Amino acid sequence: MTTEKRIEGRHAISRRAALKTILAGSAAPFVMQSAAFAAACNSVVRIGAIVAPDSLNPFATWSSFWPTVFTYDSLVGVDALRHSGRKGFAKEWSVADDDLTWTFKIWPGMKWSDGQPATARDAAFTFNYLKGSLGKPDELNVGYNNTDSLDNAQSISALDDETLQIVTKTPSRWPIDNWTMIVPEHIWKDISYADARSTFHNDPPLVASGPMIIVEFQQGQFARFAPNKYFRTGQPKTSGMVFNFFTSADPIAQGLKSGNLDFGIGLTVAQWENLAKDPEIIVGESPIEQRDLLMFNTASGKGAGSTKALQDPAFRDAIGYAIDLKVIVDRAYRGHAAVGAGIVMPVATDFYSDLSDIRRHFDPKEAARRLDAAGYPESNGVRKDKDGKDLQLELITGTLSGKYETPLAAVQLISGWLGKVGIPVSVTQLDAGALSARLSAPAKGGEGWDLAVAQSWPSPDPKTVLNIGQTGGHYNQASWSDERFDKIYSEVQGTVKLERLKELVDEASRIIYTQAPYIVLAYPFALDARRKDCFKGWGPNDDMISQWSYFPFDGLEPV
Repeated sequence: MTTEKRIEGRHAISRRAALKTILAGSAAPFVMQSAAFAAACNSVVRIGAIVAPDSLNPFATWSSFWPTVFTYDSLVGVDALRHSGRKGFAKEWSVADDDLTWTFKIWPGMKWSDGQPATARDAAFTFNYLKGSLGKPDELNVGYNNTDSLDNAQSISALDDETLQIVTKTPSRWPIDNWTMIVPEHIWKDISYADARSTFHNDPPLVASGPMIIVEFQQGQFARFAPNKYFRTGQPKTSGMVFNFFTSADPIAQGLKSGNLDFGIGLTVAQWENLAKDPEIIVGESPIEQRDLLMFNTASGKGAGSTKALQDPAFRDAIGYAIDLKVIVDRAYRGHAAVGAGIVMPVATDFYSDLSDIRRHFDPKEAARRLDAAGYPESNGVRKDKDGKDLQLELITGTLSGKYETPLAAVQLISGWLGKVGIPVSVTQLDAGALSARLSAPAKGGEGWDLAVAQSWPSPDPKTVLNIGQTGGHYNQASWSDERFDKIYSEVQGTVKLERLKELVDEASRIIYTQAPYIVLAYPFALDARRKDCFKGWGPNDDMISQWSYFPFDGLEPV
């Protein structure tokens, strides 16, 4: 048995906004007797996860990143930016000195899975298909392939079969930071925008450029894949793959134990620890983009919380000293998380800082001193706000769709610690839909709340990492606003040079840390496991599934 802590960014079931629903537990229970299962080793890879894909049409859904990521390529994508050996539709890329003109070299001689040439013209078609829908009644803004940032594209053109050029109106890293799945023009050119965003099912077998092609899809059960004989680096050596969809981790753990699954992700700590004892199983924990947050409702007026103290940075900062983040990781996460710091996740290695020079430390006496100094005196064990009212805060919590669950023990610890510094807290647990509704912007029906423990899962690009602080932004659930932050955020969106981006992201992260509309509790790990008796080639140091691309299923071999 090998236990590994993989520290390289293999970001799970993204989320980020674009991946916000892929863990939604709406799939029907999977029937273990399905033909998708066969306990004996064979050359078909069998994997399982808690996912609920509803369509194979990337223009019409957010929820099907898995399984379509094994079939479609992005132009560049997260993995290609992080790993030199993992590439998407483009083999290489560069930006001109003007920071506007991007050139992408497409793999020469590449083919779609139906044997037709896959060229720069297909990539240009994909982006121009989206761009052409901008502002129209049927704009393609409802799925994973969407129009985000395309209004900044001046032109997108194929200079020849192997050269794609994207020219932006203002400097932007969008050409390499987007996740659009490249589709074949000869399949999609006659699909109307209305159909693409709704009724076109994109039924299997799909035509795509990835290593594994979806040939069968049973919603709520599984997707079956066949190897792409035209894959650019050679046909995969397995006979195919079956991706089984589950609504809980129990059948995943059982399938790994029995040999009915080769790989599973989304395990609980107890299941992971039990599987670690099996000599035929290798367990792993993978850093991901999820941030587990304590949020403060800083809104005033409609949707405001129970006290104006929530709008006071000094009050929020003082609370930060009352919370022991290391104890939360050790006890609530049982060590399967990194201690929280800034809003940038450790896996976003280009931009992460542990903010060691400004980090708070656990010190209840310091928390009390700061609360006193900020004007929140204690009387009979309960503090009063500046209006003379006893503080009594409601903390709402739950697991947002597409995210890993924050342990309830973390919430209980926070409630206990705040009570000890004179701030009583009542806890309300909500399901994903109710939690999302209450956390939505007041203008969109969000109800007043005080504190929330919930999850955020952005992609690792700077714009998305920082968007929880954007004034009026969809992801700014704290309703927080800061002019300095907004100025930096605007500059980030128009900056290409990496070194300048690092400076801007660090400055923005420090503003949020000191103003404390969010306190990052932890960066949880995804817990996964695989059997070692059927396949080899899982990657360096037994690194397992990427979750941002099809790695390592292009390189697995039967044992």
